[in-house]
Amino acid sequence: MKTKILIIEDDPHILLGLEEVLKSDGFEVAVCNRGDRAVEAVTRHRPALLLLDVMLPGLSGYDICKQVRAQKMATPILMLTAKGQEIDKVVGLDLGADDYVTKPFGVRELLARIHALLRRISADSGTAACAQTPFQIGAAIIDPKTFQLKRGKTLEELTAKELKLLQLFFSHPGEVLSRDRLLNEVWGYNYYGTTRTLDQVIVQLRKKLCDNGNESKHLVTVHGVGYKLIL
Repeated sequence: MKTKILIIEDDPHILLGLEEVLKSDGFEVAVCNRGDRAVEAVTRHRPALLLLDVMLPGLSGYDICKQVRAQKMATPILMLTAKGQEIDKVVGLDLGADDYVTKPFGVRELLARIHALLRRISADSGTAACAQTPFQIGAAIIDPKTFQLKRGKTLEELTAKELKLLQLFFSHPGEVLSRDRLLNEVWGYNYYGTTRTLDQVIVQLRKKLCDNGNESKHLVTVHGVGYKLIL
């Protein structure tokens, strides 16, 4: 059975190009060209991966991402954006996207990111049974089964990458983990992005841990190397 990818894109030329590229790479492809029909399409097709444009008629890619995660769908989301500003990428990651590609993008880069995401999800599912025990960092209790972080009366939703990063840090307390290692173990060895992606996710995690500012209590920056967890 072929792996199904759902493309949500309103530009007919880009949509056709993506469809042809993915089919030629062996994927089954479903398409949707309106944002306000996207969540229903995800529910109907149950794709292995969602290729999601940001600018859509009816509903933005950000809103779609938020709704998909609110319904506890763990489908990996790769966002397509024509915007180059860092804040736009941070918003997407914060709402639950797993990765992003900025238009215009190369076919090889896009396929590499798709395969890396699918490999990571497959690996995650194979080890899921061993990684479902709740754990605590400071005042925050993290529940891998629900992808939630509870801090007092505050409840935060976690993305798949945020959870995996926290689990990796928790299994190596006090150890300095390099950016390359974190990217390899969480994003995959074939990840072609930059360390800025990792840094942006760390910023979001610090907010959820209530660990903001330069004097981080738990996720500490080791300049020129990476990060370490202080329990």
